[in-house]
Amino acid sequence: MNVLLLGSGGREHALAWKIAASPLLTKLYASPGNPGIGRFAELVKLDIADHSTVAAFCQEKKIDLVVVGPEGPLVAGIADDLRAWGIRVFGPSKAAARLEGSKGFTKDLCAKFNIPTAAYGRFADLAAAKAYVEKVGAPIVIKADGLAAGKGVTIAMTLEEALAALDACFDGAFGSAGAEVVVEEYLTGEEASFFCLCDGATALPFGTAQDHKRVGDGDTGPNTGGMGAYSPAPVMTPEMTARTMREIIEPTMRGMANLGAPFAGILFAGLMITDQGPKLIEYNTRFGDPECQVLMMRLKDDLLVLLNAAVDGQLAHMSARWSDEAALTVVMAARGYPGTPEKGSVIRGLDEAASDGAEIFHAGTAINGGALVANGGRVLNVTATGTTVGEAQKKAYAAIDRIDWPQGFFRHDIGWRAVEREQTGK
Repeated sequence: MNVLLLGSGGREHALAWKIAASPLLTKLYASPGNPGIGRFAELVKLDIADHSTVAAFCQEKKIDLVVVGPEGPLVAGIADDLRAWGIRVFGPSKAAARLEGSKGFTKDLCAKFNIPTAAYGRFADLAAAKAYVEKVGAPIVIKADGLAAGKGVTIAMTLEEALAALDACFDGAFGSAGAEVVVEEYLTGEEASFFCLCDGATALPFGTAQDHKRVGDGDTGPNTGGMGAYSPAPVMTPEMTARTMREIIEPTMRGMANLGAPFAGILFAGLMITDQGPKLIEYNTRFGDPECQVLMMRLKDDLLVLLNAAVDGQLAHMSARWSDEAALTVVMAARGYPGTPEKGSVIRGLDEAASDGAEIFHAGTAINGGALVANGGRVLNVTATGTTVGEAQKKAYAAIDRIDWPQGFFRHDIGWRAVEREQTGK
């Protein structure tokens, strides 16, 4: 098979790494890719926003499958347009991608189909939003409705924070994504990431993980796109997984089909595990980043076989097998992230860092004058496996110690909840 992978981050590097291991693969292309992805794929320069250009490339290279990594092209309808050209695509339609593209759409879906989630209000007017917040009080959660690269959410512990977050949204801090906001009840519990591979009718459970959104140790500082993750998530017991499928995933699949937008692709449920059970925080319609990295490390099956089954509506006949080992990834970010990152600093020592079995997925790198340099906010995903999360954690941080990049920073406590559980037995 000839495969085209769209995207340039750590998620796409992990996907390229796993797809490249498939005996089904003939040739892998990636656009725009990154230096890490370039080890497994031929990098091509395509204007991904120009869907006809992508389609023409697919026809020229006889592409058998397009795998769309990031959410932006999916929300823009690239899957629909490529399918109209007769090209097979792994990824949801534009209508189905609204589950990520509009938080308000997802909240309304939950309300219509009785899917457990936080109480909420939707607002396109600043004064009305502020009146709602003042009535409900803090703590409360403010979300830009549209895509904001993981940064459009404010968990406001005070009324002042909440009102400032509303001002930021309506003042254009997140562009058009903040033209409408969702104001949500503050939920308490433990967060988990739950994935399902979907073909429009069947949802196949596809792993669990726990992300670390805050930039600083101890879950402090502003939200980011994710500073690290581990898999599996201990909080997702077999009972909790069964409840999530029954109460959240299956009603969503039925609801989307009912709306004429059956969901096919990867459905990523961000959950809060509360005293009452699982509640949906949000949906993403693509693999998580950095959750994808730990899932790919643990997946024992051929990813390409599973992606093909999802595209062909054959998931009812499939299963996914996972390693008993835990996987953990630590994000190394450029100084300044999640604000404006410093670009261009030289990174050395990756080969030595990977010498004891760690995988280092490139998230925001480039080659400049023959040197590997930082070219984004989140730059590297240092990933390792172990018999426990604690062992995987030690391996990942040992690999980081070998990386020579003074301008980079990282959290020192990725996996702390799971390690604490392992140490205390609770």
